[in-house]
Amino acid sequence: GIWVWQSSGSQYGTEYFAAYLVEKSLSIDNLFVFIIILAQFKVPSMFHQRVLMFGVLLALVLRGIFIAVGAAALAAFSFTFVIFGAILIWTGVGLFKHWDEDPSPEDNALVKAIRKRIAMTDNFDGSKTFTKVDGKRVATPMFLVMIAIASTDLLFALDSIPATFGVTQEPFLVFAANAFALLGLRALYFLLKGFLAKLIYLSLGLSVILMFIGLKLIMTYLHEVWYEVPKISIVASLSIIGLILVVSTVASLMKSKRDPSAVAHAGRITGSKEEE
Repeated sequence: GIWVWQSSGSQYGTEYFAAYLVEKSLSIDNLFVFIIILAQFKVPSMFHQRVLMFGVLLALVLRGIFIAVGAAALAAFSFTFVIFGAILIWTGVGLFKHWDEDPSPEDNALVKAIRKRIAMTDNFDGSKTFTKVDGKRVATPMFLVMIAIASTDLLFALDSIPATFGVTQEPFLVFAANAFALLGLRALYFLLKGFLAKLIYLSLGLSVILMFIGLKLIMTYLHEVWYEVPKISIVASLSIIGLILVVSTVASLMKSKRDPSAVAHAGRITGSKEEE
């Protein structure tokens, strides 16, 4: 960030810091989901590092692809700002409604389909995704874990890339912010594993951030069409995002202190099957 500021000026430097802040906060929510997947599939702790590495590397590849597609779409069609903005507002509203719930890997359509079509064993065989039982090749729970992690990465990429483009339209800054936020994710997991449960209102804060960035993207397009529509500056964006994160973190710690039994949730965009 400091290098960008010094080499390219304060405008790009501020955009990078805003993009990194957005990506880091969304990455923490991504980490919540990883923890839920590891817990629900009862993955032995000795394999957590391997699973997280797979998740981070796959996320980098998927987000690199989405960044390239997103940058091309924004360059060719300015209306893409509205599409990205609508996606973020829809996601933010859904997360706002269900911020105190956790997604379930059992609701994952891809995981369900694989369970029906592929022979499975309930036992892990080290870190292998396939093994042999009575001479027959079957998938291990680790295979489902990798599928759940991959689909989670894909869904988070669909949210995070439009969100980052909401604060900067420079593809290099978008990818750099994504890369550095993700590369620190594995270390963050082992460092903050116990502390994450105390961030009770983080998902609620993220929902507001997504809605704000979605609105900013739509206003950016409208500003090009009608100059009278104000354009939210990058400094204002950085300040608002930072304020939301600070407020949600402080409120979370206060709630955790008052009620030690309260725990954080990753949140979900839609309700549970029972609610639906």
